[in-house]
Amino acid sequence: MSLSTDTEARIKDLICDILEIEKDEVTRESLFAEDHDADSLRAIEILAALEKMFSVTIDQEELPRMVNLEGVYTVVGEALSVKQ
Repeated sequence: MSLSTDTEARIKDLICDILEIEKDEVTRESLFAEDHDADSLRAIEILAALEKMFSVTIDQEELPRMVNLEGVYTVVGEALSVKQ
């Protein structure tokens, strides 16, 4: 399931808030850990916030795929398609 531009923007805003970075600092491909100094605790925080925002369940086994915005968009899209 592809996400709307609005949904992608909401996800990006949430991730930038959690990582305490400016929106123009993150791209679809920039890596949270390597490029933005995110640790595993931040990854869990992002996952929990996404679950709450979209009322979905995302297995922690998905974390290795959620290393950048592109990965997060994919995982959230899959979680939303299961929910429907």
